[in-house]
Amino acid sequence: MGVLAVAAAVAAGHLVAGIVSPGSSPFLAVGDAVVRLSPQWLTEFAKSAFGTADKVVLLAAMGVVIAGVAAGAGLLTRRRTAPGTAVVSVLGLAGFAAVMAQPAFAPLDLLAPSAALLAGIVVLRRLHALAGRSAQSAARPARESGSEGTRVAVSRRDVLVWASAGVGAASLLAIGGGTLLSRGAGDSRATVTARLAAARLAQAAPPIPAGAAFPELGTPTFLTAAASFYRIDVALGIPRLAAEDWTLRVHGMVDREVTLTFDDLMARPLVERTITMTCVSNPVGGDLISTANFVGIDLRDLLLEAGVRPGADQAFATSVDGWYTGTPVDVLMQPDRGAMLAVGMNGEALLPEHGFPVRMVVPGLYGYVSATKWISDLELTTFAARSGYWLERGWAERGPVKTGSRIDRPRSSSTVPAGTVTLAGIAWSQPDGITRVEVRADGGPWVVADLASDVSGDTWRMWRADLDLVPGEHTLEARATAGTGTVQPEPRTSPIPDGATGWPAVLVTAR
Repeated sequence: MGVLAVAAAVAAGHLVAGIVSPGSSPFLAVGDAVVRLSPQWLTEFAKSAFGTADKVVLLAAMGVVIAGVAAGAGLLTRRRTAPGTAVVSVLGLAGFAAVMAQPAFAPLDLLAPSAALLAGIVVLRRLHALAGRSAQSAARPARESGSEGTRVAVSRRDVLVWASAGVGAASLLAIGGGTLLSRGAGDSRATVTARLAAARLAQAAPPIPAGAAFPELGTPTFLTAAASFYRIDVALGIPRLAAEDWTLRVHGMVDREVTLTFDDLMARPLVERTITMTCVSNPVGGDLISTANFVGIDLRDLLLEAGVRPGADQAFATSVDGWYTGTPVDVLMQPDRGAMLAVGMNGEALLPEHGFPVRMVVPGLYGYVSATKWISDLELTTFAARSGYWLERGWAERGPVKTGSRIDRPRSSSTVPAGTVTLAGIAWSQPDGITRVEVRADGGPWVVADLASDVSGDTWRMWRADLDLVPGEHTLEARATAGTGTVQPEPRTSPIPDGATGWPAVLVTAR
């Protein structure tokens, strides 16, 4: 009874949230609260241990814990409903608190936790009453004959099995319905994709040269498919916003406040740029880096139109779901930086999980200070006045991308044939580009790698090299040199507070 009641509560809250506001689902709101309140060491452990599956693991763990509490509530309710009602009420109030604590809370969001609390209590009481009646029925003789005919006693087990099936099925349908309703931006995304296909670009990205990648040797393809593009954010429930409902307000320390609708944005000159994005949490040799062709408008032009006032050193961006960060204004105003408000990715509208309908993209800065997804507000202010989400959690104020490299082939712990072994990988140093990559074995002399065709300083660059390995175990290392002459530093440091450093290394066995 306890598990069914709490399942009904979660399902009702999720269904109503799908109708009213997907972010108001109490289950997801509690998960968001866990993310916000978790200590930094726990957040980093989850990212390193589970990668992009950290959200799935969190939600699964929450489900197990809540099911355990619900089962305990059911055991306490065997004779009277008060203990179980109290437990369900406490869980419901936790949902209320989590929803109200969300950065983008609106009064209408209270409908979902209200529905969850009501459903949980009603189902618990109804099941308890049903169980009581079946128990009384079972206590009487199995058959009673009389003027009213024959009555067959129904066991409590049979009643609860059928009740469980009914409540369980209804809960699953409600969860599925809430999930489908929260995906209301699908048609809007298809429309945006069609508009992008028909749009005339003011500036197209140069074609990717045929020799820009070595996928046959184990490197990624040069452009990352949208579905494979890395995703790191704090959103458990992905905002589902139709393009026609999107607006952006640019305000604060500006001469003229600007408000853009999606149609306004699409009416401006559209530019296409090939950009590699990198996550500040990427460990040495990690895979939190991807490249795509982004289409959107030039952010510098928009800021020039608004007129940034002297003293404004931070563009404080806020997402539809309330997430927030600050980007250095001096970087955004660099004529050749190429900061964008992007609406498209690799020829299609952005995927919902990558910020549909509009996101920020700033080459050369880690995403935590530059890549706000589902952007809805941009305030020109100062770093002294406001602090971004990750700045409040100990990360650096500015996040310039550090020179880095990765060995993609051979994989660490693999076995390779003795003799000439081909290494291949990627290197990056946005926005300065890569001019040199070197590799070595067992601390020996450095060997200069062959570089793939250069696309731009804003993108990664692939490399390959041959090393001669005798039988035995070997440690292979790589290091990159940026266009400025900066060599990737050797000492290994943690990603906190402004990105990891160190030479990537793999251990292989030659036979």
